[in-house]
Amino acid sequence: QVQLVESGGGLVQPGGSLRLSCAASGSIFSIDAMHWYRQAPGKEREWVATITSGASTGYEDSVKGRFTISRDNAKNTVYLQMNSLRPEDTAVYYCNAYIRAKISPFQSVTYWGQGTQVTVSS
Repeated sequence: QVQLVESGGGLVQPGGSLRLSCAASGSIFSIDAMHWYRQAPGKEREWVATITSGASTGYEDSVKGRFTISRDNAKNTVYLQMNSLRPEDTAVYYCNAYIRAKISPFQSVTYWGQGTQVTVSS
């Protein structure tokens, strides 16, 4: 059974920083692209950032220059370093990954974490 577990959320003042982590565990053969999404109260879930298996990255326009996505393949973990946080960054942040399990290495399956709350407020 593969699962994703996020950590690192919390309350931070505007202008502050947080680092989110998302660790994949289970019988994993390999991990393809990994993503971060977020969902603010009353809004739809939106894409934030992506990192491919080759470490190419992409960002939603509002977080460019402030957020950095990275991954540690040895630890099956993806990170989101968030700097210069704004109140509008307040949301539940979810990680998403396309994972190939050892039992079916030719099939890439999407998994979601449970989410971690990020609140930016003075």
